[in-house]
Amino acid sequence: MGKNKDIFGKAIKAFYEDNDRTDINVHSPDFEDDIIPIDYLFRNFEEMPPLEKKALELCKGKVLDVGCGAGSHSLYLENNRNLDCMAIDTSAGAIEIARKRGLKNAVCQDFFKLKHEKFDTILMLMNGSGIIGKLQNLKDFFEHSRTLLKAEGQILLDSSDLIYLYDDEIPEQEQYYGELQFQLSYKDYQSDFFDWLYIDPNLLRKKAEENNFSCKIADKGSHFDYLAVLKPL
Repeated sequence: MGKNKDIFGKAIKAFYEDNDRTDINVHSPDFEDDIIPIDYLFRNFEEMPPLEKKALELCKGKVLDVGCGAGSHSLYLENNRNLDCMAIDTSAGAIEIARKRGLKNAVCQDFFKLKHEKFDTILMLMNGSGIIGKLQNLKDFFEHSRTLLKAEGQILLDSSDLIYLYDDEIPEQEQYYGELQFQLSYKDYQSDFFDWLYIDPNLLRKKAEENNFSCKIADKGSHFDYLAVLKPL
């Protein structure tokens, strides 16, 4: 299934249907292996980190939940905030389970190919900037987002400044230090490597202004993570 062979979908379905708690493994040429605990994708509001709670509080109107996974954010918005949500993910397996969990409008859809829809809020959490891939794609991201936003719409996006990995000194390299590559594995399945973007708040603000968007940092986490509110000007 695309770049990740639907690894998230396989893991989400196995957990939901069989209580299989096998983790998703994350590999990168730049860092030691890490894991994504599968039950974390099914967290309720009380279990979410403060930045996610803040983002859900700031949601308004019709919401597009990008990369919804098992649907935890949209379920909260529908059931507790009574908001109209469209939840999208490129994982067919994840969307199947999101629907089984009760999401009314969950669609297997690539964000960058979505057309003919308008939203008050575009919600992008769990390092929402990741799907942009590289800095050179930011212009296309802002242009496409503008086509999906209503006049007073907003993007709620979280990310992290990875400068802490370099003792707060920007490394001398041609590639931006937040441009990474990852690979996923789950049981006997393994994905291709894919691009994933972390962006520091100052650079995000600069790129937003270059593309006629405002950028406000709504909240900061405990470890170089932050929540940004982006609005078209």
